[in-house]
Amino acid sequence: MSAVPAPSERGAALRGLRRPCHFRPGPNGLRAWDVHRLIRLSRGLPVQAVPLADIAELDKNGWFEHGDELPTPRAIVEHVRLMDAADLRWPVILSADGRVMDGMHRIAQALRLGHTHVAAVRFAQESPPDPVGMDPATPACD
Repeated sequence: MSAVPAPSERGAALRGLRRPCHFRPGPNGLRAWDVHRLIRLSRGLPVQAVPLADIAELDKNGWFEHGDELPTPRAIVEHVRLMDAADLRWPVILSADGRVMDGMHRIAQALRLGHTHVAAVRFAQESPPDPVGMDPATPACD
């Protein structure tokens, strides 16, 4: 694993990122987390090497489970493009229970490149979600 970017580099990179959300079902509807907020909240967490074998989402339909998007060749190619653009120096973000909250394209790229581990940070307790009932078809959490 290569070195994790410095905090000043992280802030500059955040400004250039698309603004994705992490979604999970909840008792009152779909829960959403603004990934930029998760990145800010996770800044002080220790980075660790997590075995790809421990990432359950590698065997789940995470990219196509919400909304009407189907795993068409065009949609898959878009995810491959995002994987190609992924910078493996940035740690992925895991929830307290070890689920991926941010970084699935980095994880998929690491697997594709034959890596056995990925750099990750993990929350000690669950971060509260952003607005409840957010639509996954919305391109951003803005």
